Amino acid sequence: MHNTIFSCGAVAEDDDPVKIHCGGADKVIPSFFRSPWLTTYLTGYNVYRHHDFRQTSGSLFTQSTQNLYKYMKIAILSPIAWRTPPTKYGPWEQVASNIAEGLIENGIDVTLFATGNSSTKGKLKFISETAYAENSNIEPKVWECLHISNLMEQADQFDLIHNNYDFLPLSYSKLIKTPMLTTIHGFSSPKIIPVYKKYNKNNFYVSISNSDRSSELDYIATVYNGIKSSDFTFNPNPKEYLLFFGRIHPEKGTYESIQIAKKAGRKLIISGLIQDQEYFNNMVKPFIDDTVVYAGNSNPKERNKLLGEAFALLHPISFNEPFGLSVAESMLCGTPVIAFNRGSMPELIDDGKSGFLVNTIEEAVLAVDSIKWVSREYCREWAGSKFTQKKMIEAYLDVYRKILGK
Repeated sequence: MHNTIFSCGAVAEDDDPVKIHCGGADKVIPSFFRSPWLTTYLTGYNVYRHHDFRQTSGSLFTQSTQNLYKYMKIAILSPIAWRTPPTKYGPWEQVASNIAEGLIENGIDVTLFATGNSSTKGKLKFISETAYAENSNIEPKVWECLHISNLMEQADQFDLIHNNYDFLPLSYSKLIKTPMLTTIHGFSSPKIIPVYKKYNKNNFYVSISNSDRSSELDYIATVYNGIKSSDFTFNPNPKEYLLFFGRIHPEKGTYESIQIAKKAGRKLIISGLIQDQEYFNNMVKPFIDDTVVYAGNSNPKERNKLLGEAFALLHPISFNEPFGLSVAESMLCGTPVIAFNRGSMPELIDDGKSGFLVNTIEEAVLAVDSIKWVSREYCREWAGSKFTQKKMIEAYLDVYRKILGK
């Protein structure tokens, strides 16, 4: 490792921690803070080497060292299937945006790598002007490669790369010196796990639920996805309809939701991206009438209204859901959730208090009758204690400290 010469003239070598002397007191600075932003922070201070850091420093992160994070440079890599944040559908892009903006609100220097039509209060870097799901002229694999390489070619400008773009960026991780954290937003197939396994030892993985962990990988933490509370309005006085909110695909249970609503004698509103057109044509569209309404793919304002006014959200999934943003969003509006007991659902739903975990359509119908006993205030409180942007950012800052402290 090259010597790092601070602006005040001191030199730190190898992996030695350093001290700063200011205000009549010594402050221990871990060796991992030797990066471009440390020079700015230490200007004017007397810096000297401290060889007995582990024995004498106490807590690694005193208030003084916490302030150093104001000078961290973090790269957030978002997908380019949709803009960041998305105008409608785009869960990975939404979470990447919530991470970036939450870090920025904490005073951290963030560069978001996303599409050119994305929005951030930080710095935006891009190769593709628009998203490939929004522009059929964009070849996804070509522009994914260009997008990811754009960040990796600038990796030495950052203290940490936070990857939200699945497994492909991992293939660069042995070619750069900047540590990479990858939030695994679910496994699209077991066939992608070999990539994660190959780079397991020189990367850091976060799962978005405990249920979505692979026994073949090592994880530094589980961090639940966090949503912006201000985007979701608590509604204590719902209407009578049930809601299906999510991509329209067999594994998400749109058809099952129709059956639950019909058996419960309630209107169903369906909102979401049609991801499987044949499924929609054969299993959803034939049932659309005055009691089963397709409201289209909703934007954030429409989403807030639909979730808040619903009697309950139906989530009868047939796969192991890694997280389920709409479940957390619904509860933040005060709306209980009835979900099939799979994947992360036991982690998201406080069974019997913020909704119900069921196993069949018949059980779901019975749960609809019990929703009236669920406190909407408690749903909001439960979601607010676990699934907010603030909670997520606190957790990721802890993860960043662990990584940079290694």
